[in-house]
Amino acid sequence: MSTTLEFRRRLSLHLPQEKMGSNASDSAMLKSWRKTPPPSSSLVRISQNANDKYESPPFSSGGHNWKLVVYPKGNEEDNGSGFVSMYVECLSSTTPPIDVFAYLTFFVFSEEEKKYLSIQDVEVKRFNSSKTVWGLSKALSIETLKDRAKGFILYGELHEFGAHVKIVSRPVSFGEDLPFHKFSWTISDFSLLRQNDCVSKTFHMGEKDWTLTLYPKGDSRADGELSQHLHLTDNDTLLKGELIFVRVNLKVLDPRGSNHLSVWLKSWLLNSNKAWGKTQSMSLDKIQGAYLDREGTLEVEIECEVVNSIKNHPCF
Repeated sequence: MSTTLEFRRRLSLHLPQEKMGSNASDSAMLKSWRKTPPPSSSLVRISQNANDKYESPPFSSGGHNWKLVVYPKGNEEDNGSGFVSMYVECLSSTTPPIDVFAYLTFFVFSEEEKKYLSIQDVEVKRFNSSKTVWGLSKALSIETLKDRAKGFILYGELHEFGAHVKIVSRPVSFGEDLPFHKFSWTISDFSLLRQNDCVSKTFHMGEKDWTLTLYPKGDSRADGELSQHLHLTDNDTLLKGELIFVRVNLKVLDPRGSNHLSVWLKSWLLNSNKAWGKTQSMSLDKIQGAYLDREGTLEVEIECEVVNSIKNHPCF
């Protein structure tokens, strides 16, 4: 068994200079449900047939005035075609002469859930006289917004949007020199295993200790298919305000060639979500027939990368 550090990637505070907003990647956007509404002054209701951009009345936060800007059909100039684009603009009357840093959260109300879909851009944004607008060009797909089963179409054929701006004194420092790991695991006598799960030895990644759990008979969501899950160890916890975005490639190696089973995962890990996994898309019978060597050994490999790591986030 070995854990190999193959290369390091430096992550730094990224403040792009697009004309409007930012194309936040999966590693910078976090969606969740919440009952608490955003400040009522930022809430707007827009007809589902609206095409042009909509600007809310001004609302105040952190000593500055802001407005919510919504493109219900997408802002094509910011690569938002097919999505709802949502931005926050700092109004010129209160535009700071120096940098002001803020976290942005956007909201869409669902009548079905009786909750707000919260779309959090977890990376701090810098507002100043030359950059007054930030947001998400791909906040929510139009297909999802128009799906009546999701509940985003309210009585009167309206959608309800909102925003929250949280001012912070300085940018949250992002992790640097975060490693990319390859971890190999040999499981002997795989076909003879009787337990429901097997847990690997601990390996270190991104200042945390992790284990890989393999379910030789499948987990509760996929009986009869091989499942693998990545976990933070029981002794390692995420602190309040700590977020980690992990990208993982789970592999079952082909002992006779290069026809490896491979599946990619990517997800934010919070203190309430310390483990997640994936079912391999092949039955256990086929795995035992094609992926065990002559001694009945199964070779598993996991490639892990901490894409983004944030500490002391004020919103989590």
